[in-house]
Formats: sequence, structure tokens, C-alpha cells
Amino acid sequence: MKTPISSDHAGFELKQLIISNFTNMDWNDMGCFSFCSVDYPDLAHPVAAYISEHSNEKGVLICGSGNGMQMSANKHPNVRAALCWNKEIAALARSHNDANILVLPARFISHTEAIEIITAFFEIGFEGGRHLARVQKINM
Repeated sequence: MKTPISSDHAGFELKQLIISNFTNMDWNDMGCFSFCSVDYPDLAHPVAAYISEHSNEKGVLICGSGNGMQMSANKHPNVRAALCWNKEIAALARSHNDANILVLPARFISHTEAIEIITAFFEIGFEGGRHLARVQKINM
């Protein structure tokens, strides 16, 4: 399966950097495709809809603060979008919360931090155990 990735205009440069640095991954670039202003929900919903239907897959969303993308994505059932600003938060989002969408705040992290966050998010698995019951309580 291709990994869905999307950004608004504020995250466009970081999205391009991620795609070019992680050539071992098969990306499905769902936009945006330039620095022209766009509305983040229009880019978040297609990725979240895909992950909602394929909750064992993972996706990536990027906007200026990360908040808009996270809020939009988490409206979808079975989506656990986590706003991560360092690799430790990304690791916990995966291991404790079984996050399936990584949300990056493009205006608040360096390119080096983004690479570290992506690496942690995609390498770490869900611990299950005591965390499973908590994750099962998320959907209403």
C-alpha cells in the first residue's frame, strides 16, 4: 500500500523534503502541489478517510502549526492523528496510542527534526497490553 501524505501551503516544502528523503517508502502524494494558499481541511480529509478505512496503515499530514490538520483528521472514525514536534512524542504516539496519522508542525520543527520524527513514527510499533483498552475507548 502507498503511504498517504498531504500538506497545505505552509507544509509544502517539508512534504517535498520528506518524500525526497524517504525514497524507500511508496508515497501517495495527495497534495497540495505548490505554495499557493489552500484550506487545510481539504487536504486532511482525503488522507484521514483513507486511514479510516485502512486503520492498520499510517499516513502523514503537515501544516503550519499542525493543529488544523490534526483537528480535521481526528473527526474520522478509527483515526488517531498525533501532532508530534519531536521524536520522543512520535515514539509515544505510536507505542502508547497506536497513532495512525503523524501530523507535523512545519513552522516549528527543523528539517532534521522532521526526519527524526518520521523515522521514529514509522519504526516503532504499538505496545498493546494495558494501552489497548485505552485506545479502544477513543472512538465514540
